[in-house]
Amino acid sequence: MRSILFLLAVLCLSAVAVAAQDDDVIRVNTDLVVLNLAVTDKDGQYVKGLKVSDIKIYEDGVEVQPNMITSFALQESPYAAVVLLDSSGSMEARFSLARSAAIRFLDGLRPEDVAAVYRFDSKVERVQEFSGGRDLAPLAYAIRARGMTTLNDAVVEASKTLADRPEQRKAIVILSDGMDTYSKASSEKAVESALAVGASIYAVDMSSLEIAGTTRRQSAASLKGFAEKTGGRFIATPGGPALRDAFTGIASELGQQYTISYRPANTKRDGKWRTLEVKVQRPDLTVRTRKGYRAPKN
Repeated sequence: MRSILFLLAVLCLSAVAVAAQDDDVIRVNTDLVVLNLAVTDKDGQYVKGLKVSDIKIYEDGVEVQPNMITSFALQESPYAAVVLLDSSGSMEARFSLARSAAIRFLDGLRPEDVAAVYRFDSKVERVQEFSGGRDLAPLAYAIRARGMTTLNDAVVEASKTLADRPEQRKAIVILSDGMDTYSKASSEKAVESALAVGASIYAVDMSSLEIAGTTRRQSAASLKGFAEKTGGRFIATPGGPALRDAFTGIASELGQQYTISYRPANTKRDGKWRTLEVKVQRPDLTVRTRKGYRAPKN
């Protein structure tokens, strides 16, 4: 009898754990795939004037037919962004610099854009709600860097926040040294959460040049992976003019992306991963966008 009761208790706890994980998954119930494309020339300048016929989309290696494309435009549509400030102990010497960078990003918002600000250390905490304001909330100036690093959890939380936003263009801007030490979520789950809401991740690596080579490479690889898989950008800079220029570039890119949407030929709602590749019919141009998406599931 005791064995049976113990088994029932374990099964109940397992069910609760699965339910909790399920509740933590961002579900996007849509059959329309929306991609934001950053197209640059060999000098890194953003390219305007492309037509839909210049773009080829491949899903799982199969070309998306032109009649399945529902919209294509280069327009200065508004975007919603979440800025994630790493306030963990490893950022103590650089947190003031990160906060100044966040202010610069907010200052670059256009009238129609909105941004929210979160800090993360041993927990993730909202510092500022979505707004078009150019000033950082007073709470941000009282933050002291301490504790562990929940980078993956912060990306998941930012994605949940962006899921409710009406803007088609969404971004997560990370200011961190990239060394996650305390998250419940994996880096894979963090990436999928961002992809589920169509958010590009712009990761600024603020790890000190004094950090040991192997450790710094690992932290940079984590941030770089976020950016590459979601179609954003990875920026390696300890600060200075390079950091200021980086934020000018991020704001500029968010305002000059092409948006293209299509209905996939594969209509199975099986929850499986679909790989994406986008090509431009001009060899001198480079396109960046997300690498895939997870199909809806019934």
